[in-house]
Amino acid sequence: MKIGVCGIACEKCPRMISGTCPNGSVGCVPKDNKFCKVATCAFRKDVTLCFECAEFPCETTKKGPIVYEYCQFIAGKSK
Repeated sequence: MKIGVCGIACEKCPRMISGTCPNGSVGCVPKDNKFCKVATCAFRKDVTLCFECAEFPCETTKKGPIVYEYCQFIAGKSK
């Protein structure tokens, strides 16, 4: 199973399912990506997954694709 930079299994990503993933079958990886702010952010911060970033969860993750409250939960920052 491939995991995108956002943490979603690529096989479950709406863009992958619809065939509109800008990276094709490779899935999302950290790189400049005009379609995915999470991938671009991870690239600029030199992390493989956004969960590895010290600032996670952040304003970028609030925009999705993962529910922000879940991001807070897995980061141990839920209320």
